Amino acid sequence: MAKVLMNSQPGRQMSRHGYTISYRDSDRNRYEFCAYANNSYEARQIAIETIKFVNEHPNSIDHILRSN
Repeated sequence: MAKVLMNSQPGRQMSRHGYTISYRDSDRNRYEFCAYANNSYEARQIAIETIKFVNEHPNSIDHILRSN
């Protein structure tokens, strides 16, 4: 069951989704990180705050995919 959150617009609801954030280190090794977020921008911010390498190299993120 998805957790439902209220957004800043009255009458609209946002639900969290699972996102997979893929990034590469300086040796071009690929890593994946999973997070629950309201949108892909929030998922990116969570990855930047959580992963030291991504925090230091935010452009290392290859892509962000939303799970169904």
